[in-house]
Amino acid sequence: MGVRTMVKDVWQRLAGVEAGDAGLGERKTAMLPSILSPYRPAGRPGQNALPKPTAANLRKFAETPVVRRAINVVKDKIASMDWQVKVRRGYTNVAVEDAEARMKVLRECLEEPNASDSFRVLWEQVLEDLLVGGFGAVEMEATDDPARPFHLWAVDGATIQIDTKWDGDPNKPRYAQATGRMGQEALVPLLDDELMYLRLNPRSYTPFGLGRLEVAFETVNQFLSASRYAGKLASNSVAQYAIWLNDATPEEHDRLIRWWQDEIEGTGRVPFLSSEQKPEVIQFAGGTDSDLRLQWQEALIRMIANAFDLPPMMLGLESDVNQSTAGEMADEAFQGAIVPVAKLVAEHITRDLFAKKLGWREFEFCFNDLESRDEMEELQMQTTLLQAGVLTVNEVRAMRGLGPIEAVTQ
Repeated sequence: MGVRTMVKDVWQRLAGVEAGDAGLGERKTAMLPSILSPYRPAGRPGQNALPKPTAANLRKFAETPVVRRAINVVKDKIASMDWQVKVRRGYTNVAVEDAEARMKVLRECLEEPNASDSFRVLWEQVLEDLLVGGFGAVEMEATDDPARPFHLWAVDGATIQIDTKWDGDPNKPRYAQATGRMGQEALVPLLDDELMYLRLNPRSYTPFGLGRLEVAFETVNQFLSASRYAGKLASNSVAQYAIWLNDATPEEHDRLIRWWQDEIEGTGRVPFLSSEQKPEVIQFAGGTDSDLRLQWQEALIRMIANAFDLPPMMLGLESDVNQSTAGEMADEAFQGAIVPVAKLVAEHITRDLFAKKLGWREFEFCFNDLESRDEMEELQMQTTLLQAGVLTVNEVRAMRGLGPIEAVTQ
């Protein structure tokens, strides 16, 4: 059978699909077809950058000063934000049964998600994995206690495997955790409502996210190499000069080396030399700060800042920052690097925890400090909306995480 005949048969089968199948709501396209073929990055074979961006290497790089600063700018700001649980848009407190009581339960459970962690401790772990590798995972387990309906635990996102053939059945495992053990304990299956899996920079050709440190991995590797070289150069562990002895015999050469090492080097004594010709010192470099490649290191820091969606000012490069641009750069860092991640976390808590796990779709989780970085600017905006009649006093109080004012009867 020729290729033409095979293609013709395929198109005939596709054209013969009954129209009624379209009403079943089943997916026809393949889930992640590119995962079946090996991924080859651009470039010639054998020229992949080393070390490879494995989870262990990513976390090792996350402990370096520049990367740690970039991670903490985002992680600490989000973890320390004020937040609230409120009734979702389209619902009212009157229509939702026991709204105040259930919101109080949700807040208490989020403030103490398990026996050992607080809200900040739990989500700092998740945000760390999310920024480093693009994988943040939280295990959700329901309880029979009405006052504490769920428990949350942070999970190592690098150990989570995803079933790409999961068809949406809530009774079938969607995730599995690789424990590193043998036999039946090698994998821990998890249902869709048992694990909250956060992906940063989701893509269609892979089930996994893309962390900001993954984007900057090669740049961080180059920066560490340049910094290590500059450190050796500055500490005189790399010789930048040589002594030229003209017309010296090998025996005289060896005697001079031994004399210098035994009598002069490290002693602070002034050496005296007597010879027919003056020894010549040959410089290998200029002997200035340009040998440290500081401008190259600065360029690498700027690239790392770009990978984390931060202005270079946030990583210590303040040479080109003045009073007029500092505020704009800080706002850019807040809106570009912090707000998207904070909204991603809030959406997953609302959808995965409140809606899927508990079935309480009437409530949502939100951070209170996402509208503006400047407290005075946010206050002026809310005051203007209040004076214009766009918002009521209770709506403004809700935006600031405060309860409504109770009506006073005479």
